[in-house]
Amino acid sequence: MSRVLAALLVLIALPASARAPKLTLLISVDALGSDLLLRSRPRLTGGLGQLLNTGAYYPYARYAYAEARTAPGHATLATGANPWRHGIVDNDVHDRATGQSQQVYVDPTHQVLDGVTVPTADTSPANLMAETLADRLRGSTQGRGKVVALSFKARAAIPLAGKLGQAWWFDEATGKLVTSTWYAKAVPAWMQAFNARKLADAGFGKTWELLRPRAEYVGQDDPATEPPDPYGMGRVFPHALSGGAKEPGPASYRVFAVSPRSHDLLVQAAKAALEGEGLGRDDVPDMLAVSFSGTDAVFHAFGPSSWEMQDTLLRLDQALGELIAAAERAAGGKANLVIALSADHGGAEIPEAWVEAGLPGARLNPVEAAKGLAQELRAKFGVEVTVKLLELDVYLGGKALESGQVDGAVVRRAAAAWLAKQPFTVTAVARDDLDSAPDIGGLVAPMRRGYYPVRSGDVLFMAKPFHVVSDYPRGTNHGTPYSYDVQVPVVFAGRGVKPGLYLQEIDPVDVAPTLSALLEMGMPASAEGKPRAEALTGAR
Repeated sequence: MSRVLAALLVLIALPASARAPKLTLLISVDALGSDLLLRSRPRLTGGLGQLLNTGAYYPYARYAYAEARTAPGHATLATGANPWRHGIVDNDVHDRATGQSQQVYVDPTHQVLDGVTVPTADTSPANLMAETLADRLRGSTQGRGKVVALSFKARAAIPLAGKLGQAWWFDEATGKLVTSTWYAKAVPAWMQAFNARKLADAGFGKTWELLRPRAEYVGQDDPATEPPDPYGMGRVFPHALSGGAKEPGPASYRVFAVSPRSHDLLVQAAKAALEGEGLGRDDVPDMLAVSFSGTDAVFHAFGPSSWEMQDTLLRLDQALGELIAAAERAAGGKANLVIALSADHGGAEIPEAWVEAGLPGARLNPVEAAKGLAQELRAKFGVEVTVKLLELDVYLGGKALESGQVDGAVVRRAAAAWLAKQPFTVTAVARDDLDSAPDIGGLVAPMRRGYYPVRSGDVLFMAKPFHVVSDYPRGTNHGTPYSYDVQVPVVFAGRGVKPGLYLQEIDPVDVAPTLSALLEMGMPASAEGKPRAEALTGAR
């Protein structure tokens, strides 16, 4: 009888011991490549540094698809799947029906709530074809668990919130955090109160000063390879944050989004969400996701080695300390909190800086490449074929193709053959041959994982290493499968995590499954990753 009683006591105790953490904090740092973080780590003593020192730190996570960008990166972190499953192939896609480019989360049936709706801009997760971690949390708790996602970019907040959470992003027209009618019918009181603080207005007329003495920054404040001032904030510190305007407005909000003050606004918004939604207050697990976008704006404008990038990471380090402390308070202590941190992509050096260092850096303008390809197809087939290059995706159109006057597959293969011969290209593949093409240099497999028929191009090509694909004549970009673009850190910390430095290469598709394991629930439906069991204690 005593054995039976003991067994019953164990069974009775199991639900309590299996209680999931009250709060999950998912952090994404836009454009935080592994190399950038590794060389910055010695100076990080705040929240980011503490996560690296006390969490399970994987410096070498690598995205397995070709086009490393914000929208697909966040979708992959959220779903545990690659673009061939979740359907988010790039930030922008070409609408073959209209002949125009549009953002990948565009949805004409849902408008921005209490903000400005741009017809081609992101507003809803309707185009996200896979279940997210947020959706699974909501489903596993029968709608009781809450999810709030915050970012300066809609294409980051939307996938992190999924279809069933709340997504909020910064509207540069109004200086407020907004959402769309997909997520809410009215702005909740806590967000109204937050927006009433006008934190973006408070930054007007201020300057971005260096956090540390100038001698602590590596390199020069204004190297010859640094591009012209793109935001009207000046090339050297201190940077003006007015955007050349006389009063707060869209020009100053655009500059505000580049400055480290954007980190502080998101932290304050996170605090408001924790309080307003009561995240972490009960035993039903909640999730707060915050994607810091200012790092990416600095990367594109000034480059990953700039003083601006060095300083914005130092300030992000401070901001994360405040965010993590707020999450711990909301959850009632560290024992009730799980944290994951990663990035959507890394990024290339400014190509002119690569050239100066003796590497074969080059800048590839897709507009000029499209003109050359259009001329080739006109000469070969005697008809007009429209060519649109969106980074590494080539979209072909025109009446001759649409009417069947010329064979589409023949034209696509001719386009791929021409691109493959160009001095900037490693390989090019027509969509017809993607499954059968030889995997030159291991680069075709990443193209396959990033291909989704409805949205991807008719031809995919791969630029050579150190070639930056951008129609901007300055700054830098990302979006290739080379390490500087696809290698990012992953960190887990908190309840159930075994701290340590883990040097094996993993895939960011493992983030959502690992958090699912820590939350003791099923994985998102289309997940391809797996829980990182070596970093989990198994303790409940």
